[in-house]
Amino acid sequence: MTELTVVVVDDHAMFRTGVRAELERLGTGRVRVVGEAEDVDTAVDAVAGLSPDVVLLDVHLPGGGGPEVIRRSRPGTTFLALSVSDAAEDVIGVIRAGARGYVTKNISAEELLDAIERVAGGDAVFSPRLAGFVLDAFAGTIDVAHVDEDLDRLTEREREVMRLIARGYAYKEVAKELFISIKTVETHVSSVLRKLQLSSRHELTRWASDRRLI
Repeated sequence: MTELTVVVVDDHAMFRTGVRAELERLGTGRVRVVGEAEDVDTAVDAVAGLSPDVVLLDVHLPGGGGPEVIRRSRPGTTFLALSVSDAAEDVIGVIRAGARGYVTKNISAEELLDAIERVAGGDAVFSPRLAGFVLDAFAGTIDVAHVDEDLDRLTEREREVMRLIARGYAYKEVAKELFISIKTVETHVSSVLRKLQLSSRHELTRWASDRRLI
């Protein structure tokens, strides 16, 4: 089997280092990490300069996010999304942009190695729960256009706050998770409710659950 070349794109240096170390430990002769990138611009440059067989791509990146990297990269590049997010809009958005698969960061090193080889061979690879989002989107169960339209009203930070609040986090817990003040959380929640025309946290949770966002 020919050794596959990989570029790791993630804005957290420690995570990139960990992925590289695990793939080098397990993937000798099978996978070789040839480059790393931390944002959209450096990712596009790395893909263009290194022509990797597979790009491991985080969904949320400075400069526009994973889908923007895919849109700006050469046709034929194989992307495997590797993200902490398991939200439906993230999965559907990056697949619509052209990724061949989507796995979450709790995947084991062995499973990640297998996923890289499978997408390089032309397969589509998803973590089990995420595959359901894609199937539902194509089946029409999830109104993708409607989800996109609603979410486009929210900033990236408002989306993060919305998702945590909808999952039942208290304002204090959201503030700790996102390293912002409780007052800032309150401001974001008020903005989210106003933009989505909702009146309470209960309505927000139901809204997010209906759209598979939590």
